[in-house]
Amino acid sequence: MAIESVAVLGAGVMGAGIAAQIANAGVDVLLLDVPQGSGESRNARAEAAIARMVRTEPKPLMHRRNARRIKAGNLEDDLAAAAQRDWVVEAVVERLDVKQALYARLEESGHALVSSNTSTIPLSALTHGRSSEFKSRFAITHFFNPPRYMRLMELVRGAETAPETATALQLFCDQRLGKGVVDCKDTPGFIANRIGTYWLQSAMSGAMQLGVDIESADAVLGRPFGIPKTGVFGLIDLVGLDLMPQINASMRALLPADDPMFGGRTADEDVPPVVARLIEDGFTGRKGKGGFYRLDRSDGERRRLVLDLNSGAYGDIRRPRVPAAAAARKGGPQAVMAHDSPAGELAWRVMSGTINYAASLLGQIADTPGAVDRAMQLGYGWGEGPFALLDRLGVDWFIAESARRQQTVAEYIQSLAGTSVYAGAGACATETLPDGVKAPRKRPAGVVALSDIKAGSKPVGRNGSASLWDVGEGVLCAEFHSKMNAIEPGTLAMLQRALQEVPKQFQALVIHNEADNFSVGANVGLLLFAANMAAWQQIDASIAGGQQTYRALKYAPFPVVGAPSGMALGGGCEVLLHCDAVQAHAETYMGLVEVGVGIVPGWGGCKELLLRWYQEPRRPQGPMPAVSKVFEFISTAKVATSAAEAMEMKLLLPRDAITMNRERVLADARSRAVALAENYTPPTEPDPIPLPGETARVALQLAVDGFVKLGRATAHDQVVAAELAHILSGGPTDITATVTEQDIYDLEREALVRLARTGGTLARLEHMLETGKPLRN
Repeated sequence: MAIESVAVLGAGVMGAGIAAQIANAGVDVLLLDVPQGSGESRNARAEAAIARMVRTEPKPLMHRRNARRIKAGNLEDDLAAAAQRDWVVEAVVERLDVKQALYARLEESGHALVSSNTSTIPLSALTHGRSSEFKSRFAITHFFNPPRYMRLMELVRGAETAPETATALQLFCDQRLGKGVVDCKDTPGFIANRIGTYWLQSAMSGAMQLGVDIESADAVLGRPFGIPKTGVFGLIDLVGLDLMPQINASMRALLPADDPMFGGRTADEDVPPVVARLIEDGFTGRKGKGGFYRLDRSDGERRRLVLDLNSGAYGDIRRPRVPAAAAARKGGPQAVMAHDSPAGELAWRVMSGTINYAASLLGQIADTPGAVDRAMQLGYGWGEGPFALLDRLGVDWFIAESARRQQTVAEYIQSLAGTSVYAGAGACATETLPDGVKAPRKRPAGVVALSDIKAGSKPVGRNGSASLWDVGEGVLCAEFHSKMNAIEPGTLAMLQRALQEVPKQFQALVIHNEADNFSVGANVGLLLFAANMAAWQQIDASIAGGQQTYRALKYAPFPVVGAPSGMALGGGCEVLLHCDAVQAHAETYMGLVEVGVGIVPGWGGCKELLLRWYQEPRRPQGPMPAVSKVFEFISTAKVATSAAEAMEMKLLLPRDAITMNRERVLADARSRAVALAENYTPPTEPDPIPLPGETARVALQLAVDGFVKLGRATAHDQVVAAELAHILSGGPTDITATVTEQDIYDLEREALVRLARTGGTLARLEHMLETGKPLRN
C-alpha cells in the first residue's frame, strides 16, 4: 500500500505546515479549507495559506518551488477528489462534530487512508458511527509544529485499524517525510504532550512557589539535563503563552481531577495572575510582543528583557551565576537535584516529578520506556528522555533520595532497584518493560546508527579530533568529534589515516557524525594564536596541509561519500565539496562563511565552487557569470537553508542525494558508497579554465565600494572582498591564458595569509571567539 498522493483538510497553521512538508518530500498534495463566499475565489483560504508558505519564517518549504506541488481547493467542491488520493490528513478545527461530518463524506467518496492530526479527541470518538471498513483505514497521525522542523510524529491506531494501514503511514512518515514515528496509546496528550505539559506546568508553578527567578529556573532546568538552553520559560515563549490555558483546559476535560498533572491545583489556579495579565496585554511569546522574555527596541537599541514573576515588570537580562546549575559541571544532574538551594529544590521537584509521572504512565501511554524517551527527545528536544535520565541519575540513588525526602516512587521504578531501565548497547541493547521483562531495544528497520557501532566495536583509528569506524559492507567511516566538530590538525591527520586504511581492508570512505552539526568550519582559534605569534610560515603550511588532504580525498582511488546534517560551514563545507558524492540530510545548512571572520575559503572552497559554476551547461558565454555568482555567494557568506537550496547554489550537485530522515543518512550513504565502489574510476583533474584577471577584479571591487558608500558593507569588508576578487578573477592572468586547479589553490593560500596579517581580520577572529558573533568592522 504505497502513498504517492495526499490531501490535507484544513489550511490553518498545522494543516498548511503538513502540506508543505509533504511537498518537500516531492509528493503532490491537495490542500482544502472551507470555501469563501461570493466575490472571491472559493479556494481563497487555501490559496492564501500557500502564498504565506513562501514568506513565512522559519520557512515551511525547503525550496520556494515546492509550493508548485500544492494545489488549493475547498471542502465543498473538492472533498470527493481528496478521497481519491492515497492518504487524507485531517487538520481542521478541534471540534468533534466538524471532524465526524467530514469523515462521513469521505467514507462515501473513496477508499483513501484517513488520519487526524488531533491531540485532544479520542480515536474511538472520532470514528464513532463509521463502518468497520472505514475504521480499518483510519488512524491518528499527530505532527508537532512546525512540521518541517519538529521530527516527532505520534501514531495512534485504533482497535480496528488494519495493520497495513499503520504500516503504510509509518513508512511514509518515516522515509518520505523524515519523521521519527512513535507508536502510542489513545490517551489524552498521547506521550510527548502528556509528559511535556506536566514538566512545563510543574516548572512554572514550582518557580513561583520557591521564588526562583526565570533566568535561574531556565539555567537549572535546561542544559544540566540535556534540555535545550531555552529551558522552560523560553520554551513556553516559543510555543505561545496563550496556548497554555487551552492545553490545561483540554487536559482537565479528559483526565481525572486527581491526576498528578494538576498538582493539587484547581482549574482557576492553572494560569497564574501574572501570566493571565501577559496574555491579556498581548504578550503571548515570540509570536506576540514577547512573553517571559522580550526584545525592547524602544531606544533605538536592542535590549533583551526578562519578566520578574513577583512584580510583573520587565528588567534587563542579568545572566546570573546559578550555583545549582554550575554544580552539574562536576557532579552531573545528581548534583543539581541535590543542591541545597531554591534552584536545586526546583530541579528536584520538577525532574523527579516528571520521571515519576512518566513511570506511573508506562503501559498506559506507551508500551516501552524507549517510546516515551524517543517522544520527548524528538518532540521537546530533550537530549535523553525521562527513563534514560533515570539511568544516568542511578535508579538506586533516585529511590534513596526520594526516601530521604519522604516522597513516594512509582512502582515501576521500585521494581528496578539494583538494576536499570536500559542495558547493553547496539545489537545487544535491552529495555525493561512494565512487567519486568527485558526486551530487545530495536531501531526502525533499515536504520544504521554510528552510536550503536561505536558501542560494540573499537575504532580503526582515533585521536582527540576524529575517529575511524568500520560501519560494515567494506565501508570505513570518518567521524569528527572536536568541539563543534571544528576542523583542526587532528581532523586532517585522521582523514589522512583514512586514505591509508581504506585500500588495506575497505572499499569506500564515508564522512559522517551524529552531532547536531556536521562541522562549523576550521578551528579559527588556532589561526588567531599563530597570527598573534607572527607564525606566518606555520599558517601557510597549515593551509597547504588542508588543501593537500582535501585534494587527496577528491582524487582517492576509492569513492568518498559525505553524509552531513545540520551546519556544514567553511572548512566543513569544503570537505563535502571534495567528496565524490554527498548523501545529505534534508536539513543540511551549507555555506562558505569565512568572510565573517575576515578570511576567505582556503581549502579549495573558492576553487571548487568556481569550477562548478564555470562548468554549468547553461552558463552564458565567458567566465564572468561564474565569477560573479561565486563572488556573490562567498562575499555575502550565504548559507543554504536546506539541502534543496544547496543544490541550487551548486554546493550540492545532481549526482548528490537527499535523505529526509536524519536517522537514515548513514545507511543511505553507506549504500551509496558501496554502489560507487563496484565500478569506481577516480576523477581526473579538470581542464585549465580561462579567468578574466584584473578587469574582473576591478569590477567586483567597484561593486563592493558602492555597498560601502551605501552603508551595506564595512571598511574591512572591502579588504576581504579585494582578496576574494583576486582569487576568483584568476590573479595575475587575463582571458587569453588559462588557470589550473593548483593555481587557484595557491591564490587561496596566499590571500588567506595576507589577511591573517591585517588588524581587521585579527579583530574579527577575536570577536567571534569571544562572543560567537561576527564583528562588523
